[in-house]
Amino acid sequence: MAEKRPAWAQSSLAMQDYYDHYWGLPVHDDRFLFEMLSLELFQAGLSWKTIWLRRLAFEKAFADFQIDQVAQFTAVDAQRLQEDQAIIRNRRKIAAVINNARVVKQLQEAGQDFDSYVWQFVDGQSQRLILAPDESLPAQTDLSKRMAKQMKKDGFKFVGPTTVYSFMTAVGLVNARL
Repeated sequence: MAEKRPAWAQSSLAMQDYYDHYWGLPVHDDRFLFEMLSLELFQAGLSWKTIWLRRLAFEKAFADFQIDQVAQFTAVDAQRLQEDQAIIRNRRKIAAVINNARVVKQLQEAGQDFDSYVWQFVDGQSQRLILAPDESLPAQTDLSKRMAKQMKKDGFKFVGPTTVYSFMTAVGLVNARL
């Protein structure tokens, strides 16, 4: 039996693979959660397909999203990334990823992993969202607004409620799979 997919997931083989193997499946790995948060913030103003097709370039540019390594990036690294034509070269987004790695590292050093940090917003349980076949995902929710506000308070950058909601659905905090 064929996998049931939303229209966006049928737009290309890359999006089909993303839906089938990643989107909405619960993630509990700090490195992958950090990668997805980083990719989601790069998506702001762009299509997810654009970002996903550059995923390997982003992984190479950002040391496979190894939190400890990215947290140590310097101004020289940031400049190198701004010149890397394989990724999105937005100075503010690059700075946000480096900042966010430092925030995650601070959480870890304080005894809280990134996994428990993000899953606390849904009390450790994936929240089920059921949409009608022709209904689009909301751009943001009250929960994503609260989560974004707390993340900003905790030092994260480039985490508005729309980016946060996209992250939440990508890593399974909100399960909107068909």
